[in-house]
Amino acid sequence: MFKQITRLISIQWLIWRYGIDDILYTTPVFSAFKLLRFINPFYWRNRHQARAIRIREALEALGPIFIKFGQALSTRPDLIPDDIAFELAKLQDTVPPFCTTLARSMIEQALGMKITQAFESFNEHPLAAASISQVHEATLFNGKAVVVKLLRPQIHQKINADILLLHFLAKLAMRYWPDSKRLKPIEVVAEFAQTLRDELDLNREAANASQLRRNFANSDLLYIPEVYWPYVRHNLLVIEKISGIPVADIAQLKAHGINLKALAERGVEIFFTQVFRDCFFHADMHPGNIFVARINPEQPLYLGVDFGIMGSLSKKDQRYLADNLLAFFHRDYAKVAELHIESGWVPLDTRIDAFEAAIRTVCEPIFEKPLSEISFGQVLLKLFQTARRFNMEVQPQLVLLQKTLFNVEGLGRQLYPELDLWHTAKPFLESWLKTQIGPKAFLKKLKAKLPYWLEKMPEIPDLLYQRLQSPPRISHQQQALAIELQKKHVASAKRSGFLWGYLLSTVIIGILLKYSL
Repeated sequence: MFKQITRLISIQWLIWRYGIDDILYTTPVFSAFKLLRFINPFYWRNRHQARAIRIREALEALGPIFIKFGQALSTRPDLIPDDIAFELAKLQDTVPPFCTTLARSMIEQALGMKITQAFESFNEHPLAAASISQVHEATLFNGKAVVVKLLRPQIHQKINADILLLHFLAKLAMRYWPDSKRLKPIEVVAEFAQTLRDELDLNREAANASQLRRNFANSDLLYIPEVYWPYVRHNLLVIEKISGIPVADIAQLKAHGINLKALAERGVEIFFTQVFRDCFFHADMHPGNIFVARINPEQPLYLGVDFGIMGSLSKKDQRYLADNLLAFFHRDYAKVAELHIESGWVPLDTRIDAFEAAIRTVCEPIFEKPLSEISFGQVLLKLFQTARRFNMEVQPQLVLLQKTLFNVEGLGRQLYPELDLWHTAKPFLESWLKTQIGPKAFLKKLKAKLPYWLEKMPEIPDLLYQRLQSPPRISHQQQALAIELQKKHVASAKRSGFLWGYLLSTVIIGILLKYSL
């Protein structure tokens, strides 16, 4: 606990140093405490510096987790002022680099050889620097142009310190915050921590890049660079260098004649392809990680980098998500409510009609409007309020997907504000669902399962014999519950005079006992 309290004190000190407290006091929540800003020893210095620069420098000083938060915000100029969004965009790939001499030493130690033995040429000036790593240009002896990605020194210690702090705050929230049971702060922090720790293993990132490259092999939507495995270490990654236009550089995209409408629509298609076709998606899609090829401007090709954060979904979550989105697109709010209850995302005793009406109130205004006229920030706030009313629990496994969709929507807004997100996504989801249900889907699943069933078939007689010889045991609690239910249904059947009701209840209780084992 001492380390966490020390970290909180250091965070408060940095908030004072960069005058972030002064910005907080301008919000309605903290405006009553604005007189406290005068006790800040840096107040008179900070008030003469631009607020956007102060925020960006404060996030840099606070460390990697805060930098990532700034990266996410930078993609949402609809939620924050333009000057802050512009400044936070520098956090995507222009964080101050670390010492070149140290970088050379770390690369040589990781490879076990001199840089001159590993590369024909090596550019000591970093090509880009981000919150967790920085990259240098190099050339292999076979003439291939590559980039060398290197983790920042002591990054594990810095990340772990903030993760411990987040766990500490999550436990406090569980104890003192009434909404904590529904919002699951401990589970969300655990999911976030695992994602960050995965990002610190460049062996894992190399494997992610290889998988994504296979998924989009020969695709005209997305190109993923090749990994050079002999040079990959836990803190070092060497990957093919790509050349393209940064996706956020709208002026350069227009200068090269890139069709921005097609670019925005293809970005949405890439996202849904990753989530529903492959169940494996790039979960750090801020503009610093996305480029556009200069070839074929009418059907632009995306170029992806930085594969440290990838997401995946279970088949169950994938199906529920697709059904929910499609129901939204059809404005079938009753279906949305039913799916939330079926999936266990809201309590079973939730009134479907009340939940349906609440969802309709939030979502109806956003349809048939271009992206430029939709305030997704307001929609999200209203959805959170609705979720709170109906005790909807946060799904930690979907947090990464929500963050990615947040980035994708922000990118679409920057590229082509008139993009109709619903019109673009709806045909894709309908097509995907057709492959999951119906005769063709059944035959496909049957074909996939058949070899396994044939392999297990000889064991079935023995398993059946063992089951018959050893009748299933049920707990005393289950047995008592079954007897009590049966008595109630017998009494009900006698009172009503319907023997079929008794027989049906007996069958149902038998099925419940069978599947509770």
